[in-house]
Amino acid sequence: MNPLVEKVTQRIARRSKDSRSAYLERVMAAANDGPTRTGLSCSNLAHGFAACGTADKSALSGDVVANVAIVSAYNDMLSAHQPFETYPALIRDAAARQGAVAQFAGGVPAMCDGITQGQDGMDLSLFSRDVIALSTAVALSHNMFDAVLCLGICDKIVPGLLIGALSFGHLPVVFVPAGPMTSGLGNKEKARIREEYAVGNIGRDELLAAESAAYHSPGTCTFYGTANTNQMLMEFMGLQLPGGSFINPGTELRDHLTAEGVNTALNNTDLGDDYRPLAKILDEKAIVNGIIGLLATGGSTNHTIHLVAIAAAAGIKIDWQDFSDLSDVIPQLSRVYPNGSADVNHFQAAGGLGFIMSDMLDNQLLHEDVNTILGPGLRRFCKEPHIDDGALAWKDTQEKSLDESILRSCRKPFNAEGGLQLVAGNLGRAIVKVSAVEPQYHSIEAPAKVFQSQQAFVDAFNRGDLEQDFVAVLSCQGPRANGMPELHKLTPYLGVLQNRGFKVALVTDGRMSGASGKVLAAIQVSPEAMCGGMIAKVRDGDLITVDATGGTLSIATGDDIESREASLTAAPQQGMGRELFAVFRESAGSAETGASLFAGV
Repeated sequence: MNPLVEKVTQRIARRSKDSRSAYLERVMAAANDGPTRTGLSCSNLAHGFAACGTADKSALSGDVVANVAIVSAYNDMLSAHQPFETYPALIRDAAARQGAVAQFAGGVPAMCDGITQGQDGMDLSLFSRDVIALSTAVALSHNMFDAVLCLGICDKIVPGLLIGALSFGHLPVVFVPAGPMTSGLGNKEKARIREEYAVGNIGRDELLAAESAAYHSPGTCTFYGTANTNQMLMEFMGLQLPGGSFINPGTELRDHLTAEGVNTALNNTDLGDDYRPLAKILDEKAIVNGIIGLLATGGSTNHTIHLVAIAAAAGIKIDWQDFSDLSDVIPQLSRVYPNGSADVNHFQAAGGLGFIMSDMLDNQLLHEDVNTILGPGLRRFCKEPHIDDGALAWKDTQEKSLDESILRSCRKPFNAEGGLQLVAGNLGRAIVKVSAVEPQYHSIEAPAKVFQSQQAFVDAFNRGDLEQDFVAVLSCQGPRANGMPELHKLTPYLGVLQNRGFKVALVTDGRMSGASGKVLAAIQVSPEAMCGGMIAKVRDGDLITVDATGGTLSIATGDDIESREASLTAAPQQGMGRELFAVFRESAGSAETGASLFAGV
C-alpha cells in the first residue's frame, strides 16, 4: 500500500476510534438471528403483509424466508429516475425465483439541480439529502426486512439513501442504479451554445433546442457530475455490482444486473452463511477508497460535502485535509466532461471503472483488503458484465485503455495529482476542482468584485462592467444562509470573460458541484459568511489571491479588514417551500463537516 494512503487511513481510524466503536455497537445490537419481523406482534405483522398475496403472506408468517425492502427515488419527471418505474415488479420476480419476498418499503423525494439551477427551488437542493435520509429511515422503521435495495442515482439521492441506510447498518444493503442516457449533443458543443446565448448571439429557441438534444431520453445526464460520481463511489466502496454504473436503461444487461442485485442482497442476509451487513462494509478503508476514486476520476466537488456526511453516519470522521493529502499521491486517470469532451458512455467504452480500479490496485493506491457486497477483496470489482447465451456473465476488465484521450493508467496519467485541491488562508478554507481548469488558470491575484446574488452578477455582465481581470466574490450562499445552492448560472458568463482574455475567478461559500467548469472557483468557503467567515468582509477592490497550485486563498491584509462590519445579505426565507426548512438552516453544520443536520448524531 502506498505509504501516504496508509498514513491517512490510519489517521482517520485513530480519529474515529470512539465514534466508530459506538456506531458499530449501536447498529449491530439490532441484528438478530433470523428475520427481524419475528419480534413483531401478530397485529404488527398482519398489518405488514395485509396487501400481499397468499403465498407471500405464508412466507412472511415464518422465520426462514427473507424479505427485501425496496426504497426507491422513482418519479417520471426526472430522466435519471424514470426507469425505476418498472424495477419493483422485476425485483419481486427475481426475489420469488429465489424463494424470497420483496416489498416496496417506501419512496424518497428526488429533485433535479438541472431543473432548479438559478431558481428559488435550488435553495432546497442540498437539504433534500437529509430529507431523503429521514425518508429512508421511515421506510425501514417497520422492521419487516432482512435486506435493502436502494434505487437512486442522482445528486443528493444516493448520499441521502446511504446515510439513512447506515442507521440500519445491521442489514445488508445493495445499491441499484438505472444508468445513463445514450449520448446526445456533445458536451463541448452544448457549452459553446450556452456561451453564445449568454452574449446574446442566439435566442432562447436555439438554446432550448440544443439543451433538448443533450438531455433527450431516460437515464442520467451523461456528463461527469454528481450523479455519475455517485455511481463511481458505490462501486469503489463495494456497494454496487461491478461494471454496472454506466449501462444504459432499457437494455437486457441492465435488467440482468438489477435481478443480480436482488440475488446479491439475498445471499448477504443473516439467514445464510455469508452475512454481510452494511456497517461492516462501509468502514474507514472503504471511505478512503471512495475519496481516492473521487480524486482519480476528477469527480464532483459535492462529494467533499457528501462523503464527510456519509462517513459521519458510519461513525467515521474525515475532513478536507484528508482529501488534500491523498490528492498529493493520487493521479488523475480520466477526462470526462467537464474535465474533457467525452461523456460517461465513451468512458465506459474505453474501459470504465473496472480498468481504473484494477490499475490502481496494481499500483497499491487502493485498499484491496475490504469487505464488499460480493465478499472480501476489491479485486472482485475488476470485472465487466455482459450477456452470454441469455444469462449474466462476468469477464476480467481489459488491461489497456481503448482511448487514452479519455482513460489512462497510473504510468501515464493526465495529471500526477488528483482533480480536487484544498485552498486555505485568511479568507478561510475552500475546495477547487482543478481537473476541469487549464493549468494557466490555476492561480490568480486580482481585485475583488462583490455581488449579493447571481442575478446581480449577470446584470453587471450585461452592462459591460466586467471587462477586466477580477475575482467575483459571492457570499451568504452557505448552508446557514440559504441552503447552499449551486451557482451555475454564473458559469457561462465567467467562461465568456475568460475567452475574451481576462483573468477571472469565483470565490463563494456556495456550491458549484460536479459540473464545475473551466473557470477557477474556490467554493464552499468555510467558515461561511453567516458563521463569521471573512468572506462577508470583502469589499470591491480588495486584492484576492486564489492559488490552487500553492493551496492559498487569501485577501491582502489591511488595518481595517478585521474590524470591518460583515456584510450579511438577508437571503429569501419564504416561498417555494423555503419557510419549511428554517430548522434546517438553523441547524446545518459547515460544509467541511458535511453541511448536515446529523453531525452530532
